[in-house]
Amino acid sequence: MPIELPFDDEEASTDVDLRTQVLRFIATGVLSAVFDFGLTVLLQHVVEWSPTWSKAAGFILGTTIAYLINRRWTFRAEPSTVRFIAVVALYAVTFGVNVGVYGWLSDLWDNTAIYSAVAFCIAQGIATVINFVVQRAVIFKIK
Repeated sequence: MPIELPFDDEEASTDVDLRTQVLRFIATGVLSAVFDFGLTVLLQHVVEWSPTWSKAAGFILGTTIAYLINRRWTFRAEPSTVRFIAVVALYAVTFGVNVGVYGWLSDLWDNTAIYSAVAFCIAQGIATVINFVVQRAVIFKIK
């Protein structure tokens, strides 16, 4: 069974309106992005890992946090192995998009914290839109 996060005590339900889902998704995304960006910058500029490996580690941490909160709070979906596998597949795709865009922009620009932040925001923004649309339209409709 997938890892569960006891985020609230209300019964899970997919009947959350779009506005609430968007606001919760954004709040969860901001929290997850803080962890993602923090680890990315730490590994890249302090530990001196490559931008790609740093972003990969940050992405894994951030998306793990995001899944645990979004499943329970944003989409209020019951635990499901099929859904968990679908999320893992989606995250594999957005991992490639996120890390690929970040690495590509990092190769184009100077290796500074400012350019890293801009590259991070662009890569994260693209991945976030993909994640929300697919999760809302497909994954959290799975019974």
